[in-house]
Amino acid sequence: MSEDLYPGVAAVAALLAGVALFVVLRRRGSRRPPCATGWIPWVGAGLRFGKAPLEFIEQARAQYGPVFTIFAMGNRMTFVTEEEGINVFLKSKEVNFELAVQNPVYHTASVPKNIFLTLHEKLYITMKGKMGTFNVYQFTEQLNEEFHEQLEDLGPHGTMDLISLVRQLLYPVTVNVLFKKAMFPSHKRKTEDFCQHFQIYDEGFEYGSQMPEWLLRNWSKSKRWLLALFEESIPEIKAYKPEKADSVTLMQAVLDVVEGEAGGHSASYGLLLLWASLSNAVPITFWTLAFILSHADVHKTIMEGISSVLGGTGEEKITVSEDMLKKLLLIKWCILEAIRLRAPGVITRKVVKPVKILNYIVPSGDLLMLSPFWLHRNPKYFPDPESFKPERWKEANLEKRTFLDCYMAFGGGKFQCPGRWFALLEIQICIILILYKYDCSLLDPLPKQSHLHVVGVPQPEGQCRIEYKQRRDVCQDPREPGPSGGATPPATHLASGQHKG
Repeated sequence: MSEDLYPGVAAVAALLAGVALFVVLRRRGSRRPPCATGWIPWVGAGLRFGKAPLEFIEQARAQYGPVFTIFAMGNRMTFVTEEEGINVFLKSKEVNFELAVQNPVYHTASVPKNIFLTLHEKLYITMKGKMGTFNVYQFTEQLNEEFHEQLEDLGPHGTMDLISLVRQLLYPVTVNVLFKKAMFPSHKRKTEDFCQHFQIYDEGFEYGSQMPEWLLRNWSKSKRWLLALFEESIPEIKAYKPEKADSVTLMQAVLDVVEGEAGGHSASYGLLLLWASLSNAVPITFWTLAFILSHADVHKTIMEGISSVLGGTGEEKITVSEDMLKKLLLIKWCILEAIRLRAPGVITRKVVKPVKILNYIVPSGDLLMLSPFWLHRNPKYFPDPESFKPERWKEANLEKRTFLDCYMAFGGGKFQCPGRWFALLEIQICIILILYKYDCSLLDPLPKQSHLHVVGVPQPEGQCRIEYKQRRDVCQDPREPGPSGGATPPATHLASGQHKG
């Protein structure tokens, strides 16, 4: 009787072997990306990643290849670094921007998921319309007026930390232009309170987007202070009448959308707009000025252009026009190059259905991540990537509003940053007016960037002081030898960027 069992046993064994082979082959054809993890459940690689996230990302790429996953704090973050993965990130319908950011939006501004998902696309269209290529120059006159007012407060001569100078200019200008004229507090104590609370909120934003508020007491206090400021200011913003009868401020346009469907969250959207308009513009302006002032040939060429286009002295209150901006194109190149070198550490999407990248299947639920910071350092896309070379932007068709290939500083895909053209305009005018009015020099070497955060443009690490003196002598060399004692080298290779439209 036992002999009668042998054929059955053999058949079962063969069936099981076939099933096992099928499973193995299927897994080989649909394996997940290699994963960096850790021995502590849920935490995973979070401790190592948190110490120096940008360095950890690059080390993982070198170890695992162009597609890899980092498991940290309960999240699976799958990074893509080459063309196929980038195309999936930007174009696939299986990944979603809104679902990736709705939790951080809730934690940082108290906007519930359902409200955010209902309003996001409507608000995006509204902001893109107000600040898009056809309308952005409507802000030129007011930006000039506001910057001149703030520059008057600097006086004819001074020394201060460059990042503080930039904040002193951009905080009031941005608030008064985008929200309501004279909204930024003029009383010294209130100004100090605003700057202190926004800096705490901005510096802790990345932690606040992921951690419970009770673990971040100072950050939570500043968040509540800013929300209270907007609760108080919303009625005044709504009642404000801009000088041009047919126009509204950006915040007024946002309120028209929000209050139509979620009026109770107007202050929350005011806080989000404030952070979005300042958090990157301030460090970008800092890095652009720091790079210009630490590269004598670039500085010299820019000053020659400013003298040619605007005139020699910095005593008059000139208005920087659209035509002038086109003639001073090198400054825009410098801004874009500074952003390239100091790009955000990561941008993200949520995988909603499994998606294939190279030979891997990225499962639903993963956060698909792309690092503009490291992408901009890939020599395949940007030769000599660590060098500040504004002339590389000669190859971009900026007249048609296109950047260099694989330039991801403003995100990409459907929800590319809607305020990018306003930010570029504001920073251009700011830098032109500073350099027109003052002879500037750095008193410290170009600082390193902070590697502690991956959200947004990195802040400087350490002090970087600037000395500024009002320009009076047309013939004076705008760039005397700096702290290093080096003379100004020729700048013929940059001259073409100065008057090109």
